[in-house]
Amino acid sequence: MIFEMGAKLDGDDFDTSKNDKKNKKVSNETKPKNQHQLVFTYEKRKGKPVTLVGRFHLNDKDKKEVLKLLKKKLACGGAIKDEWIELQGDVKEKIKTVLEKEDWKFRK
Repeated sequence: MIFEMGAKLDGDDFDTSKNDKKNKKVSNETKPKNQHQLVFTYEKRKGKPVTLVGRFHLNDKDKKEVLKLLKKKLACGGAIKDEWIELQGDVKEKIKTVLEKEDWKFRK
């Protein structure tokens, strides 16, 4: 009498590769300010409002400069996630006025 536990793994026909959904291909093309079509989204995370502005097609240095400008003018916290800038609070109108002075374009 033979006692066996577990699964039988006979053969090599099992696919053990992981599908990594987070590693999306990001285009590295940069666009000038006036060719961007920025959009806004509003979320609540843990009960607190967060405004997302995005798709910035810029290099990392320029994205950091835009984030620094917005954080300074709006007196709020923020971060960069992929091609989006996240700012704390519901500050859509304020962002729009600050970026319009800097010649950014928005989707209507």
